[in-house]
Amino acid sequence: MWNKYVLVCFVALMSCSKKNSGASSVTNPPPPVMANPSDTVNFWITSADQSSLLQKQTTPLVFDSVKNAYPFLDVDSTQKFQTIDGFGYTLTGGSAYVINQLSPSLKTSLLQELFGSAGSSISISYLRLSMGSSDLNPFVFSYDDLPSGQTDTLLTHFNLGPDTVDLVPLLKQILAINPAIKIIATPWSPPLWMKDNQSSVGGNLLTTYYRAYAQYFVKYIQQMQSLGIPIDAITPQNEPLNPANNPSLNLVAAAEDSFITYGLGPAFKAAGLSTKIVVYDHNCDRPDYPTTILADPAASGYVDGSAFHLYAGDISALTPIHAAFPLKNLYFTEQYTASTGTFGGDLQWHMTNVIIGSMKNWSRNALEWNLANDASFGPHTPGGCTTCKGALTIGSPGVTRNVGYYIVAHASKFVPAGSVRIGSTLVANLPNVAFETPSGKKVLIVENNSTAPTAFNIRFRGKWVSSYLSAGAAATYTW
Repeated sequence: MWNKYVLVCFVALMSCSKKNSGASSVTNPPPPVMANPSDTVNFWITSADQSSLLQKQTTPLVFDSVKNAYPFLDVDSTQKFQTIDGFGYTLTGGSAYVINQLSPSLKTSLLQELFGSAGSSISISYLRLSMGSSDLNPFVFSYDDLPSGQTDTLLTHFNLGPDTVDLVPLLKQILAINPAIKIIATPWSPPLWMKDNQSSVGGNLLTTYYRAYAQYFVKYIQQMQSLGIPIDAITPQNEPLNPANNPSLNLVAAAEDSFITYGLGPAFKAAGLSTKIVVYDHNCDRPDYPTTILADPAASGYVDGSAFHLYAGDISALTPIHAAFPLKNLYFTEQYTASTGTFGGDLQWHMTNVIIGSMKNWSRNALEWNLANDASFGPHTPGGCTTCKGALTIGSPGVTRNVGYYIVAHASKFVPAGSVRIGSTLVANLPNVAFETPSGKKVLIVENNSTAPTAFNIRFRGKWVSSYLSAGAAATYTW
Protein backbone atom coordinates (compact mmCIF):
# COMPACT_ATOMS: atom_id res chain seq x y z
CA MET A 1 0.00 0.00 0.00
CA TRP A 2 1.29 3.45 -0.88
CA ASN A 3 2.42 5.75 1.88
CA LYS A 4 -0.30 8.40 2.31
CA TYR A 5 2.15 11.27 1.91
CA VAL A 6 3.52 9.96 -1.36
CA LEU A 7 0.01 9.18 -2.66
CA VAL A 8 -1.15 12.73 -1.96
CA CYS A 9 1.98 14.10 -3.66
CA PHE A 10 1.46 12.02 -6.78
CA VAL A 11 -2.25 12.95 -7.04
CA ALA A 12 -1.30 16.61 -6.75
CA LEU A 13 1.39 16.25 -9.41
CA MET A 14 -0.97 14.51 -11.81
CA SER A 15 -3.54 17.25 -11.29
CA CYS A 16 -0.90 19.88 -12.13
CA SER A 17 0.17 18.00 -15.22
CA LYS A 18 -3.38 18.08 -16.61
CA LYS A 19 -3.40 21.84 -16.30
CA ASN A 20 0.00 22.19 -17.91
CA SER A 21 0.69 19.20 -20.17
CA GLY A 22 4.31 18.23 -19.81
CA ALA A 23 5.13 21.42 -17.93
CA SER A 24 8.35 20.90 -16.11
CA SER A 25 7.37 23.62 -13.66
CA VAL A 26 5.75 20.70 -11.83
CA THR A 27 8.02 19.87 -8.92
CA ASN A 28 7.93 17.56 -5.95
CA PRO A 29 6.29 19.02 -2.82
CA PRO A 30 8.47 20.52 -0.11
CA PRO A 31 9.96 17.95 2.25
CA PRO A 32 8.21 17.75 5.62
CA VAL A 33 11.48 18.37 7.51
CA MET A 34 14.60 20.40 6.88
CA ALA A 35 17.16 18.31 5.02
CA ASN A 36 20.91 18.10 5.27
CA PRO A 37 22.30 19.69 2.06
CA SER A 38 24.18 16.46 1.32
CA ASP A 39 20.82 14.63 1.19
CA THR A 40 19.27 16.93 -1.40
CA VAL A 41 19.00 16.43 -5.14
CA ASN A 42 18.82 19.39 -7.51
CA PHE A 43 17.40 18.84 -10.96
CA TRP A 44 16.89 20.55 -14.29
CA ILE A 45 14.14 19.72 -16.80
CA THR A 46 13.53 20.28 -20.50
CA SER A 47 9.99 19.41 -21.52
CA ALA A 48 8.81 18.25 -24.91
CA ASP A 49 6.43 21.21 -25.19
CA GLN A 50 9.25 23.69 -24.36
CA SER A 51 7.43 25.03 -21.32
CA SER A 52 10.70 24.38 -19.49
CA LEU A 53 14.10 24.64 -21.14
CA LEU A 54 16.96 23.38 -18.97
CA GLN A 55 15.03 24.89 -16.08
CA LYS A 56 16.26 24.31 -12.56
CA GLN A 57 13.38 23.18 -10.36
CA THR A 58 12.79 25.43 -7.40
CA THR A 59 12.32 22.73 -4.77
CA PRO A 60 15.11 20.17 -4.42
CA LEU A 61 14.33 16.54 -3.69
CA VAL A 62 15.34 14.95 -0.39
CA PHE A 63 16.68 11.43 0.14
CA ASP A 64 14.63 9.38 2.62
CA SER A 65 13.19 5.89 2.96
CA VAL A 66 9.45 6.50 2.76
CA LYS A 67 7.88 3.55 0.94
CA ASN A 68 5.84 4.04 -2.22
CA ALA A 69 4.79 2.07 -5.29
CA TYR A 70 7.00 3.79 -7.87
CA PRO A 71 9.67 1.82 -9.74
CA PHE A 72 13.24 2.16 -8.48
CA LEU A 73 16.05 3.53 -10.60
CA ASP A 74 19.17 2.48 -8.70
CA VAL A 75 22.45 4.39 -8.97
CA ASP A 76 25.56 2.47 -7.91
CA SER A 77 28.83 4.39 -7.63
CA THR A 78 30.77 1.20 -6.86
CA GLN A 79 30.34 0.19 -10.51
CA LYS A 80 32.85 2.11 -12.63
CA PHE A 81 32.96 2.18 -16.42
CA GLN A 82 34.62 4.53 -18.96
CA THR A 83 36.11 7.94 -18.29
CA ILE A 84 34.36 10.78 -20.12
CA ASP A 85 36.24 13.18 -22.42
CA GLY A 86 33.35 15.57 -22.99
CA PHE A 87 30.23 16.70 -24.83
CA GLY A 88 29.80 19.20 -27.64
CA TYR A 89 29.46 19.86 -31.37
CA THR A 90 31.29 20.26 -34.64
CA LEU A 91 32.54 23.81 -35.00
CA THR A 92 32.21 23.98 -38.78
CA GLY A 93 33.63 26.82 -40.83
CA GLY A 94 30.05 27.93 -41.34
CA SER A 95 29.48 27.96 -37.57
CA ALA A 96 32.52 30.13 -37.07
CA TYR A 97 31.44 32.47 -39.85
CA VAL A 98 27.93 33.14 -38.48
CA ILE A 99 29.08 33.47 -34.87
CA ASN A 100 31.66 36.03 -35.98
CA GLN A 101 28.84 38.12 -37.47
CA LEU A 102 27.53 38.89 -33.98
CA SER A 103 28.34 42.17 -32.28
CA PRO A 104 31.48 41.93 -30.12
CA SER A 105 29.50 42.14 -26.87
CA LEU A 106 26.93 39.53 -27.89
CA LYS A 107 29.64 37.22 -29.24
CA THR A 108 31.64 37.49 -26.00
CA SER A 109 28.53 36.75 -23.95
CA LEU A 110 27.61 33.77 -26.16
CA LEU A 111 31.08 32.22 -25.99
CA GLN A 112 31.07 32.48 -22.21
CA GLU A 113 27.64 30.84 -22.14
CA LEU A 114 28.80 28.00 -24.38
CA PHE A 115 32.31 27.33 -23.09
CA GLY A 116 32.58 28.98 -19.69
CA SER A 117 32.24 27.45 -16.24
CA ALA A 118 29.92 29.97 -14.59
CA GLY A 119 26.50 28.92 -13.34
CA SER A 120 24.75 30.19 -16.46
CA SER A 121 27.15 28.40 -18.85
CA ILE A 122 26.59 25.01 -20.47
CA SER A 123 30.34 24.23 -20.36
CA ILE A 124 30.93 22.55 -23.73
CA SER A 125 34.07 20.45 -23.32
CA TYR A 126 34.63 18.83 -26.73
CA LEU A 127 34.71 20.13 -30.31
CA ARG A 128 35.08 18.51 -33.71
CA LEU A 129 36.68 20.37 -36.63
CA SER A 130 36.87 19.74 -40.33
CA MET A 131 40.34 19.68 -41.91
CA GLY A 132 39.63 21.94 -44.86
CA SER A 133 35.98 22.46 -45.68
CA SER A 134 33.08 20.31 -44.64
CA ASP A 135 29.78 20.52 -46.49
CA LEU A 136 28.81 23.30 -44.06
CA ASN A 137 31.33 25.77 -45.40
CA PRO A 138 30.28 28.23 -48.08
CA PHE A 139 32.71 26.68 -50.58
CA VAL A 140 34.99 23.67 -50.96
CA PHE A 141 38.68 23.97 -50.16
CA SER A 142 41.62 21.94 -48.88
CA TYR A 143 44.93 23.11 -47.46
CA ASP A 144 46.82 22.41 -50.69
CA ASP A 145 44.66 23.36 -53.65
CA LEU A 146 46.39 23.52 -57.02
CA PRO A 147 45.44 24.11 -60.64
CA SER A 148 44.31 20.99 -62.47
CA GLY A 149 47.19 18.74 -63.49
CA GLN A 150 49.62 19.96 -60.82
CA THR A 151 50.84 18.02 -57.77
CA ASP A 152 52.71 18.98 -54.59
CA THR A 153 54.08 15.86 -52.91
CA LEU A 154 56.39 17.94 -50.70
CA LEU A 155 53.40 20.09 -49.62
CA THR A 156 55.29 23.30 -50.24
CA HIS A 157 51.97 25.07 -50.86
CA PHE A 158 50.30 23.76 -47.68
CA ASN A 159 48.50 26.46 -45.70
CA LEU A 160 45.42 26.69 -43.49
CA GLY A 161 43.96 29.20 -45.94
CA PRO A 162 40.30 30.13 -45.36
CA ASP A 163 40.31 28.59 -41.87
CA THR A 164 42.55 31.43 -40.69
CA VAL A 165 39.79 33.96 -41.41
CA ASP A 166 36.98 32.78 -39.10
CA LEU A 167 37.74 29.40 -37.56
CA VAL A 168 41.20 29.94 -36.08
CA PRO A 169 40.42 33.33 -34.45
CA LEU A 170 37.24 31.91 -32.93
CA LEU A 171 39.06 28.83 -31.64
CA LYS A 172 41.61 31.08 -29.94
CA GLN A 173 38.81 32.89 -28.14
CA ILE A 174 37.26 29.58 -27.09
CA LEU A 175 40.56 28.25 -25.79
CA ALA A 176 41.07 31.43 -23.80
CA ILE A 177 37.82 30.56 -22.02
CA ASN A 178 38.44 26.81 -21.72
CA PRO A 179 42.09 25.87 -22.38
CA ALA A 180 41.33 22.21 -21.58
CA ILE A 181 38.72 21.71 -24.31
CA LYS A 182 39.40 18.60 -26.40
CA ILE A 183 39.43 18.80 -30.20
CA ILE A 184 39.07 16.04 -32.77
CA ALA A 185 39.61 16.90 -36.45
CA THR A 186 38.68 15.08 -39.65
CA PRO A 187 38.88 15.76 -43.40
CA TRP A 188 35.91 15.55 -45.73
CA SER A 189 38.28 15.19 -48.70
CA PRO A 190 42.02 15.27 -49.48
CA PRO A 191 43.33 17.80 -51.99
CA LEU A 192 41.84 16.93 -55.38
CA TRP A 193 45.21 16.11 -56.93
CA MET A 194 45.50 13.16 -54.54
CA LYS A 195 42.25 11.58 -55.78
CA ASP A 196 41.61 9.31 -58.73
CA ASN A 197 38.64 11.36 -59.98
CA GLN A 198 40.15 14.83 -59.36
CA SER A 199 36.78 15.87 -57.89
CA SER A 200 35.65 17.10 -54.48
CA VAL A 201 32.80 14.57 -54.59
CA GLY A 202 33.65 10.91 -54.04
CA GLY A 203 36.65 9.27 -55.67
CA ASN A 204 39.45 7.31 -54.03
CA LEU A 205 42.74 8.29 -52.44
CA LEU A 206 45.57 7.23 -54.74
CA THR A 207 48.06 4.95 -52.98
CA THR A 208 50.85 6.98 -54.60
CA TYR A 209 49.99 9.81 -52.21
CA TYR A 210 49.70 7.89 -48.94
CA ARG A 211 52.93 9.42 -47.59
CA ALA A 212 52.14 12.91 -48.84
CA TYR A 213 48.65 12.76 -47.36
CA ALA A 214 50.05 11.53 -44.06
CA GLN A 215 52.36 14.57 -44.01
CA TYR A 216 49.29 16.72 -44.73
CA PHE A 217 47.89 15.57 -41.36
CA VAL A 218 51.23 16.16 -39.65
CA LYS A 219 51.49 19.70 -41.02
CA TYR A 220 47.92 20.45 -39.99
CA ILE A 221 48.50 19.32 -36.41
CA GLN A 222 51.83 21.16 -36.16
CA GLN A 223 50.50 24.41 -37.62
CA MET A 224 47.42 24.36 -35.40
CA GLN A 225 49.66 23.70 -32.40
CA SER A 226 51.86 26.64 -33.37
CA LEU A 227 48.73 28.79 -33.22
CA GLY A 228 47.94 27.53 -29.73
CA ILE A 229 45.28 25.05 -30.88
CA PRO A 230 46.07 21.50 -29.71
CA ILE A 231 44.49 18.68 -31.72
CA ASP A 232 43.79 15.78 -29.38
CA ALA A 233 42.67 13.30 -32.06
CA ILE A 234 42.01 12.89 -35.77
CA THR A 235 40.03 10.49 -37.90
CA PRO A 236 41.38 9.68 -41.39
CA GLN A 237 38.05 10.42 -43.08
CA ASN A 238 34.57 11.69 -42.27
CA GLU A 239 31.92 9.18 -43.33
CA PRO A 240 34.24 7.07 -45.50
CA LEU A 241 31.30 5.09 -46.89
CA ASN A 242 29.40 8.19 -48.04
CA PRO A 243 31.02 9.37 -51.29
CA ALA A 244 28.00 11.46 -52.36
CA ASN A 245 28.52 14.51 -50.16
CA ASN A 246 30.41 17.62 -51.26
CA PRO A 247 33.22 17.32 -50.29
CA SER A 248 33.67 13.58 -49.68
CA LEU A 249 35.94 10.57 -50.31
CA ASN A 250 35.30 6.88 -50.73
CA LEU A 251 37.66 5.10 -48.31
CA VAL A 252 36.84 1.43 -47.70
CA ALA A 253 38.13 -0.35 -44.59
CA ALA A 254 41.04 -2.03 -46.37
CA ALA A 255 42.17 1.31 -47.80
CA GLU A 256 41.95 3.09 -44.43
CA ASP A 257 43.85 0.20 -42.87
CA SER A 258 46.63 0.52 -45.46
CA PHE A 259 46.76 4.31 -45.18
CA ILE A 260 47.23 4.04 -41.40
CA THR A 261 49.76 1.21 -41.65
CA TYR A 262 51.97 2.68 -44.36
CA GLY A 263 51.24 6.39 -44.12
CA LEU A 264 49.58 7.96 -41.12
CA GLY A 265 50.92 5.79 -38.29
CA PRO A 266 54.60 5.95 -39.27
CA ALA A 267 54.32 9.68 -40.03
CA PHE A 268 52.88 10.46 -36.58
CA LYS A 269 55.53 8.32 -34.94
CA ALA A 270 58.37 9.98 -36.86
CA ALA A 271 57.03 13.45 -36.02
CA GLY A 272 56.65 12.58 -32.35
CA LEU A 273 52.96 13.44 -32.35
CA SER A 274 50.76 12.36 -29.46
CA THR A 275 47.57 13.09 -31.42
CA LYS A 276 45.32 10.03 -31.38
CA ILE A 277 44.29 8.20 -34.56
CA VAL A 278 40.62 7.19 -34.40
CA VAL A 279 39.21 5.06 -37.21
CA TYR A 280 35.93 4.88 -39.12
CA ASP A 281 33.82 7.95 -38.11
CA HIS A 282 30.61 6.65 -39.68
CA ASN A 283 27.38 4.80 -38.95
CA CYS A 284 26.68 2.07 -36.41
CA ASP A 285 25.38 -0.32 -39.09
CA ARG A 286 28.91 -1.24 -40.20
CA PRO A 287 30.87 -2.33 -37.12
CA ASP A 288 32.85 -4.60 -39.45
CA TYR A 289 34.68 -1.53 -40.76
CA PRO A 290 36.43 -0.53 -37.52
CA THR A 291 36.88 -4.12 -36.35
CA THR A 292 38.72 -4.92 -39.58
CA ILE A 293 41.32 -2.30 -38.68
CA LEU A 294 41.39 -3.00 -34.95
CA ALA A 295 42.00 -6.69 -35.65
CA ASP A 296 45.02 -5.94 -37.87
CA PRO A 297 48.16 -5.79 -35.69
CA ALA A 298 50.00 -3.68 -38.27
CA ALA A 299 47.44 -0.88 -38.12
CA SER A 300 45.93 -1.24 -34.65
CA GLY A 301 49.19 -0.42 -32.90
CA TYR A 302 48.78 3.13 -34.18
CA VAL A 303 45.05 3.34 -33.41
CA ASP A 304 43.42 4.69 -30.24
CA GLY A 305 39.88 3.59 -31.10
CA SER A 306 36.90 4.10 -33.38
CA ALA A 307 34.22 6.75 -33.90
CA PHE A 308 30.55 6.50 -34.84
CA HIS A 309 27.50 8.32 -36.20
CA LEU A 310 23.93 7.04 -36.02
CA TYR A 311 22.20 7.76 -39.32
CA ALA A 312 21.95 3.97 -39.70
CA GLY A 313 22.24 1.04 -37.32
CA ASP A 314 21.79 0.91 -33.56
CA ILE A 315 23.89 2.54 -30.85
CA SER A 316 24.20 -0.84 -29.09
CA ALA A 317 26.70 -1.84 -31.81
CA LEU A 318 29.42 -0.09 -29.79
CA THR A 319 29.30 -2.53 -26.89
CA PRO A 320 30.41 -5.65 -28.82
CA ILE A 321 33.35 -3.64 -30.18
CA HIS A 322 34.31 -2.71 -26.64
CA ALA A 323 34.00 -6.34 -25.60
CA ALA A 324 36.23 -7.48 -28.47
CA PHE A 325 38.78 -4.66 -28.09
CA PRO A 326 38.53 -3.44 -24.48
CA LEU A 327 41.77 -1.45 -24.69
CA LYS A 328 40.53 0.62 -27.64
CA ASN A 329 38.37 3.68 -27.01
CA LEU A 330 34.98 4.48 -28.51
CA TYR A 331 33.72 7.90 -29.57
CA PHE A 332 30.44 9.32 -30.82
CA THR A 333 31.24 12.18 -33.18
CA GLU A 334 28.14 13.29 -35.09
CA GLN A 335 24.35 13.34 -35.23
CA TYR A 336 22.30 16.12 -36.76
CA THR A 337 18.91 17.59 -35.98
CA ALA A 338 16.90 18.37 -39.09
CA SER A 339 14.99 21.49 -40.06
CA THR A 340 11.98 19.19 -40.57
CA GLY A 341 12.12 17.71 -37.06
CA THR A 342 10.07 18.61 -34.01
CA PHE A 343 11.48 19.80 -30.71
CA GLY A 344 9.86 17.03 -28.67
CA GLY A 345 10.65 14.27 -31.12
CA ASP A 346 14.30 15.28 -31.51
CA LEU A 347 14.73 15.79 -27.75
CA GLN A 348 13.48 12.29 -27.01
CA TRP A 349 15.41 10.49 -29.77
CA HIS A 350 18.72 12.26 -29.28
CA MET A 351 18.67 12.09 -25.48
CA THR A 352 17.89 8.37 -25.68
CA ASN A 353 20.38 7.45 -28.39
CA VAL A 354 23.12 10.09 -28.57
CA ILE A 355 23.55 11.22 -24.97
CA ILE A 356 22.34 8.25 -22.93
CA GLY A 357 22.82 5.53 -25.56
CA SER A 358 26.39 6.38 -26.51
CA MET A 359 27.43 6.67 -22.87
CA LYS A 360 25.76 3.38 -21.89
CA ASN A 361 27.64 1.75 -24.76
CA TRP A 362 31.13 2.87 -23.71
CA SER A 363 31.65 6.07 -25.70
CA ARG A 364 34.01 8.62 -24.16
CA ASN A 365 32.20 11.56 -25.74
CA ALA A 366 28.94 12.53 -27.40
CA LEU A 367 28.81 15.20 -30.10
CA GLU A 368 25.91 16.67 -32.00
CA TRP A 369 26.60 18.02 -35.49
CA ASN A 370 26.66 21.70 -36.38
CA LEU A 371 27.05 24.26 -33.61
CA ALA A 372 25.49 27.17 -35.50
CA ASN A 373 24.07 28.33 -38.80
CA ASP A 374 21.89 31.08 -40.19
CA ALA A 375 18.11 31.15 -40.51
CA SER A 376 18.33 29.52 -43.95
CA PHE A 377 20.43 26.61 -42.59
CA GLY A 378 23.50 27.98 -44.30
CA PRO A 379 26.18 28.39 -45.22
CA HIS A 380 26.76 25.12 -47.06
CA THR A 381 28.60 23.97 -50.15
CA PRO A 382 26.81 23.23 -53.44
CA GLY A 383 25.38 19.80 -52.72
CA GLY A 384 25.98 20.14 -48.98
CA CYS A 385 23.31 19.65 -46.31
CA THR A 386 20.40 22.08 -46.70
CA THR A 387 18.36 20.77 -43.73
CA CYS A 388 21.01 20.52 -41.00
CA LYS A 389 19.80 22.69 -38.12
CA GLY A 390 22.48 24.04 -35.82
CA ALA A 391 22.23 24.04 -32.06
CA LEU A 392 22.08 27.80 -32.53
CA THR A 393 20.46 29.94 -35.20
CA ILE A 394 22.38 33.18 -35.67
CA GLY A 395 20.37 35.97 -37.22
CA SER A 396 18.66 39.24 -36.57
CA PRO A 397 18.27 40.29 -33.83
CA GLY A 398 20.49 37.66 -32.22
CA VAL A 399 20.74 34.04 -31.15
CA THR A 400 18.04 31.36 -31.07
CA ARG A 401 18.75 28.22 -29.04
CA ASN A 402 17.42 25.14 -30.81
CA VAL A 403 16.80 21.61 -29.57
CA GLY A 404 20.43 20.58 -30.18
CA TYR A 405 21.53 23.15 -27.61
CA TYR A 406 19.44 21.52 -24.87
CA ILE A 407 20.31 17.96 -25.88
CA VAL A 408 24.01 18.58 -25.27
CA ALA A 409 23.56 20.99 -22.35
CA HIS A 410 21.80 18.34 -20.24
CA ALA A 411 25.16 16.54 -20.19
CA SER A 412 27.86 19.14 -20.80
CA LYS A 413 26.73 21.48 -18.02
CA PHE A 414 26.88 18.77 -15.37
CA VAL A 415 29.38 16.11 -16.53
CA PRO A 416 32.85 17.63 -16.92
CA ALA A 417 35.77 15.89 -18.60
CA GLY A 418 37.30 13.33 -16.27
CA SER A 419 33.94 12.16 -14.95
CA VAL A 420 33.36 8.40 -14.84
CA ARG A 421 30.21 6.56 -15.84
CA ILE A 422 28.78 4.61 -12.92
CA GLY A 423 26.06 2.00 -12.61
CA SER A 424 22.37 2.75 -13.10
CA THR A 425 19.56 0.25 -13.60
CA LEU A 426 17.19 -0.07 -16.51
CA VAL A 427 13.61 1.07 -15.89
CA ALA A 428 10.87 0.69 -18.48
CA ASN A 429 10.48 3.82 -20.62
CA LEU A 430 13.13 5.67 -18.59
CA PRO A 431 16.49 5.37 -20.36
CA ASN A 432 19.15 6.81 -18.12
CA VAL A 433 22.88 7.10 -17.45
CA ALA A 434 24.80 8.09 -14.31
CA PHE A 435 28.21 9.61 -13.63
CA GLU A 436 30.54 10.54 -10.82
CA THR A 437 32.36 13.81 -11.44
CA PRO A 438 35.99 14.48 -10.44
CA SER A 439 34.71 16.35 -7.38
CA GLY A 440 32.61 13.35 -6.29
CA LYS A 441 29.22 14.71 -7.32
CA LYS A 442 26.72 12.21 -8.74
CA VAL A 443 24.86 13.07 -11.95
CA LEU A 444 21.90 11.17 -13.40
CA ILE A 445 20.37 11.92 -16.82
CA VAL A 446 16.89 10.52 -17.47
CA GLU A 447 14.56 10.67 -20.48
CA ASN A 448 10.85 9.78 -20.22
CA ASN A 449 10.12 7.81 -23.38
CA SER A 450 6.53 6.98 -22.47
CA THR A 451 3.48 8.83 -23.74
CA ALA A 452 2.30 9.54 -20.20
CA PRO A 453 3.65 11.35 -17.13
CA THR A 454 5.81 8.99 -15.10
CA ALA A 455 6.76 8.93 -11.41
CA PHE A 456 9.78 6.98 -10.20
CA ASN A 457 12.31 6.70 -7.39
CA ILE A 458 16.03 7.44 -7.65
CA ARG A 459 17.71 5.20 -5.09
CA PHE A 460 21.28 5.67 -3.89
CA ARG A 461 22.91 3.94 -0.92
CA GLY A 462 19.64 2.63 0.45
CA LYS A 463 17.66 5.89 0.34
CA TRP A 464 15.66 7.41 -2.44
CA VAL A 465 13.88 10.45 -3.78
CA SER A 466 10.65 10.40 -5.75
CA SER A 467 10.47 12.35 -8.99
CA TYR A 468 8.13 12.87 -11.90
CA LEU A 469 8.64 13.61 -15.58
CA SER A 470 6.04 14.61 -18.13
CA ALA A 471 5.85 12.62 -21.36
CA GLY A 472 8.96 13.15 -23.50
CA ALA A 473 10.75 15.28 -20.91
CA ALA A 474 14.46 15.03 -20.13
CA ALA A 475 16.01 15.73 -16.73
CA THR A 476 19.43 15.93 -15.12
CA TYR A 477 19.69 15.23 -11.38
CA THR A 478 22.74 16.08 -9.26
CA TRP A 479 23.68 15.35 -5.65
